[in-house]
This record gives sequence, C-alpha cells and structure tokens, in this order.
Amino acid sequence: MIRTFLIALAALAAAAPQTMLAQEKTRVVTTSADLKSLVEAVGGDRVEAESLAAPEQDPHAIELKPGQVARLRSAAVLVRIGLDHEPWLARVLPTSNMLVVDASKTIRLLQTETPRLRVERKAHVHAYGNTHYWLDPHNARPITASILTALATLRPAEKAIFEATRDAFLARLDARISEWQVALKPYRGTKVVVVHDSWAYFGERFGLQIVAAAEPHPGIPPSPAELAALFTRMREAGVRVLIADPHANPALVRQIAEKGGATSVTLFPSGPDYIALFEENLKRLAETLKAD
Repeated sequence: MIRTFLIALAALAAAAPQTMLAQEKTRVVTTSADLKSLVEAVGGDRVEAESLAAPEQDPHAIELKPGQVARLRSAAVLVRIGLDHEPWLARVLPTSNMLVVDASKTIRLLQTETPRLRVERKAHVHAYGNTHYWLDPHNARPITASILTALATLRPAEKAIFEATRDAFLARLDARISEWQVALKPYRGTKVVVVHDSWAYFGERFGLQIVAAAEPHPGIPPSPAELAALFTRMREAGVRVLIADPHANPALVRQIAEKGGATSVTLFPSGPDYIALFEENLKRLAETLKAD
C-alpha cells in the first residue's frame, strides 16, 4: 500500500508543473482601458490584462509609475493604439522579444489626408490619421482579430478557445450595434460640433455630421478669433449639439454652447468595458437629441 501511495504521489508531482503551466495566465499590457477590455473579450480567464492608461486620463500625456514600467517590461504581449496616439510609450518600450500588437494596422483610418502642422504650443498631432478608431464599434472585429493572432502565437493549443470566446463577444456586440443604430436612426444627419477631434469614427458609424472641431489642433484651445468664426459657422449650419470630452474646459464648453446655439453633452472616449462604453454614450446622446 505504501508503495502504491508513493507511486501515486510521484505521478502527481510529475503532473503538477504541467498543470500549473496550463493554468498560467498570459500577461498582457495595453495602452488603453478599451484595449484591455477587448483583450479580455478574446483571452477570457487565460489572460491577465492591465491598462497603462486609466479611462479618465489624457491618453496622449501619460506619466508611468515605476511599477507600471516594470510590469510592461515583464509582459508577454503589448497591445497599443499605434499611430501617434501614445508619444510617451517610446520612452519605456522594452527591447525584448515581447509581442507588440499595433491595433491600428488593420483599421481603415479616417483623416489620413488631413494636413497636421506642428505648432509651438503643446499638442498631439494625429499626423497619420485620426487615432480614435475604437469608437466605431465595428472596428472591434479587426482589433480582436489582431489580439487573437498574438495570443494564439503564444498558446497555439488554445487557439480554438480564443476563437470561440471572441465569436461569443462579437455576437453580443453585433446584436447591440443593431439596437444602437435603430435607436439613433431618427437623428441621422444631425449636425454637431466637437470640442476635441475624438469622434470622427463614432460620428460616421452613427450618422452624425461633424461640422467642426473647436480645437484648431488636437489639444490646443481655440483663439478668440477662431471661436468667433466657430460661432458663426455653427449658427449658419444649424448645429444642434456640442460634444465635449470629460477633459474639456467647462467654461469653454459653456461658451461654445451658448454663443453657438447648441446643447452640450459630455461623451466618454474611453471606458473599462467596451460594450458599456457605447451603451452610456449612446444613451446620453439620444437623450440630448430627443430633448433638443
């Protein structure tokens, strides 16, 4: 009996490393909370994901803490927005064999022909196209496809599991997109102005006509002359709604809404749950348009 017990114990000991390996999670770092949510939508409980930027932070001007840098450099995968969205990332990007997923590579980008001149004042330029592509929910499909490829490269035996998890997420998302588009259908063609140029993809998907962005360059407040021209343009175009980001100057938002004759609504460009982000934004937008 003792011999049988020892043989069984030895078998358990031999199997333990393999069991632990199978249960070990792949560590993924992302540059936004939205990408973290999409990583989890593909990897499920087989990934441990962390976002370097919180939803409420300005994604273009992140100051990483030493602990975040250490976790970045020890991660197996980095998923980033790409383009010139994260100018801070170059300072801390590891030179190891980490898999880097640039989610922008498979996206049909908007505003690639828009000239972006660098200015002396602090600004992010969007020189290669508008970087806020995740705000079209249809872009979750190519983004999650890139994430799936990376995870399957590291864990090829679990590719079918990642595919099934992604398919289930996309089915839920597609059902919600259909409902969102029905809810916004009465307002298609509505003319809006945005404070920050975050909403091109969102506007295209949900039928909003963006007349202008208040900031002459992304991140740069308008001058008095630029504001005067904006007010005139808003009144002439019949702009109904001003979309502000949470970081927008409240005084500037009030001034544009009052003098431009529009109703302001704050929408969130980032959130910890991808589907919930659209649920909240579209609810706020529909309520504003209905009341207007």
